[in-house]
Amino acid sequence: MLSMICLQCPPFRLSYYGVGEPLLFVAFGPLSTIAFYLLHSIKSELPITSTIVWSSILVGLTTSLILFCSHFHQIKDDKAVGKMSPLVRLGTETGSRVVKFAVVGLYSIILVLGFTQNLPLASVILCAMTLPMGNLVVSFVEKNHMDKTKIFMGKYLCVRLHTVFGAALAAGLVVARKFAVQQLPQAIVL
Repeated sequence: MLSMICLQCPPFRLSYYGVGEPLLFVAFGPLSTIAFYLLHSIKSELPITSTIVWSSILVGLTTSLILFCSHFHQIKDDKAVGKMSPLVRLGTETGSRVVKFAVVGLYSIILVLGFTQNLPLASVILCAMTLPMGNLVVSFVEKNHMDKTKIFMGKYLCVRLHTVFGAALAAGLVVARKFAVQQLPQAIVL
């Protein structure tokens, strides 16, 4: 909440300086995800693991991508009010490459986390199944970054990516925990 106040409200208006994406990443990624996890934890000690931290980073990346893509159709208005959003600084051509880099990076992180066993295999497989949605976001932004009326839908595609990716990540964590607690034959019977 405090981050959103600092982002939009006077006297801070940090969004005018182009720091909205990093602030949103921290606030809705590591801070809120880890806090939510701790709130629902039944252990008395702080059970923060690398899996929880990396999961929160992935959530932060997809959340920041939504905000980044919401600037494509607002560049003219942002320039008029003096707002230095990343796309005002970079332009739409470079911005579309940033979106591609972010999505490719997101799925690369998933693979690395799977290989290093910082993320359960179930999460890696389920998140990999969202790759067509990630590809849709990239191709849509690359194709329509210059068209102000069409690119408006880019942020909604990012919301869909965030939703399916987050659901896949969470489902994979639940499945991994379920099979880790019980023996495999008992889990299949249930």
